[in-house]
Amino acid sequence: MVDDQDPPSIEAVALAAAPYLTRGVELVELLGALVDAVVRQLDAEKGTLYLVDGAAGVVMSMVTDVPGGIRLAIGQGLAGAVAKDGVVVNVGDAASDPRFHPATDQKTGFKTRSVLAVPVKDAGGENIGVLQLLNARAGVFSPAAEAQALVLARQAGSVLERTSLYAELKRRSPLSVDRPGLAFRFNQIVGESEPMRQAYAVVEKAARTDATVLITGESGTGKELFARAIHMNSARRARNFVKVDCTTLPEALIENELFGHEKGAFTGADKTTAGKFEVAAGGSLFIDEIGELPLKLQGKLLRVLQDREFERVGGTKTIAADVRIVCATHRDLVAMVEASLFREDLYYRIKVVPLPTPPLRERGPADLLRLVEHFVSTFSRRHRRPNVRISESAIARLKAHSFPGNIRELEHVIESAVVMCDSEIIETRDLALADHALAPGRKLATGSFPAPARTVPAAVVLSGTLMVGDPDLTLEQLEKEHIRLVVEAMKGNQSEAARRLGIGRNTLARKLSGEPPDER
Repeated sequence: MVDDQDPPSIEAVALAAAPYLTRGVELVELLGALVDAVVRQLDAEKGTLYLVDGAAGVVMSMVTDVPGGIRLAIGQGLAGAVAKDGVVVNVGDAASDPRFHPATDQKTGFKTRSVLAVPVKDAGGENIGVLQLLNARAGVFSPAAEAQALVLARQAGSVLERTSLYAELKRRSPLSVDRPGLAFRFNQIVGESEPMRQAYAVVEKAARTDATVLITGESGTGKELFARAIHMNSARRARNFVKVDCTTLPEALIENELFGHEKGAFTGADKTTAGKFEVAAGGSLFIDEIGELPLKLQGKLLRVLQDREFERVGGTKTIAADVRIVCATHRDLVAMVEASLFREDLYYRIKVVPLPTPPLRERGPADLLRLVEHFVSTFSRRHRRPNVRISESAIARLKAHSFPGNIRELEHVIESAVVMCDSEIIETRDLALADHALAPGRKLATGSFPAPARTVPAAVVLSGTLMVGDPDLTLEQLEKEHIRLVVEAMKGNQSEAARRLGIGRNTLARKLSGEPPDER
């Protein structure tokens, strides 16, 4: 029952929504949790959140029992009237109001008596949704309930602005003409192409289990986002999601990072320290770039997967591993198995659920446009340039680009353009794109640059007197010189050089030092 008490603070409502703002949660679930909190707060029987799709001229219910949701034209029904005029509607007898749309009750089987509908606006005051509450348990929604609903609607707007759905609600020409209608699934994962739908289906199935997942794909395709989506939509979501990146740690420290160590295990180990497996207990452990895991540690990881137990470095006590493991790599693990660089038994253990992530060039123009819109929206707000738009010519240039760096490359290009453009319109000249394209009929290899579009002679000068195609040039010489030039091009940044070369940082360091490969 709502009384004349002070309306709940924005901070209090934010606490209810905060657990659902983590990357990867299903957006319908996020919005549903928000509406449920409002329904309880205002003592109503039911509630829903309509989103305003201005480009299509409709409002769509995202939280409803009706398959496919409810769509109303802007101005149609009580929710449509609020979307159109941006004013509060509070009626005690819905059937007597000429704006009431009875077809919705006929579709749902729900009997609407009283309605309170308030606009949901973003920070700029633009209508992006309608928060609607049905059937006050007190009979009618009081003025105090109306005041509280407005506060809660402001918070709903704040929540929506922090999701990847917000860019969809703010769509403007020329992007919107390519793809009418709202489309979304997981927060912070943008795209509705068929390859992405297939990936979403795997995420949904994997999240219902504790099965080990192997996420594969080129660098920059969003593998970590998918790993988080699996965790956040699983029964383990309330526990830790812990990440270990095998490319950022020296080989000698990876074992300690994963399994922890006992006091006195080595010089400087003055106390017992838990590893990532213990920190992730009850939750999920994401092992990124597992192809870089040293062979000697692959056996220990295999044991954890088989027996669900391990020992800390320097310890003898067996510790149970109640953790869900998700692995990712851009490497060809099958080829590594054939080359004896990756254990075959471990490979089959980690690929219980394979999840390939598609490269951006295979996702089609609609996904590219959604991502462009999402990044323009995100970075224009982050860098306090809220009115930045992108021109048709710039969009055409983006569509013509092959994006060898995938979504990561697109993200950096758009952020740079938002910051550097001289006006509020991003033009082609503002796009920091490398001037290259895929050669006809050639697929881009993982981690490589696209082939130049020009004809390449059989022998090409590489550096000084070294020439590609020279029968007197050994493969070792060619590799060493190429690595040196890439590191030089990256201004000594070995992590970025390793990413561009498609190898791990540890592998790069070994090749630079001339150290022979580990034959174990």
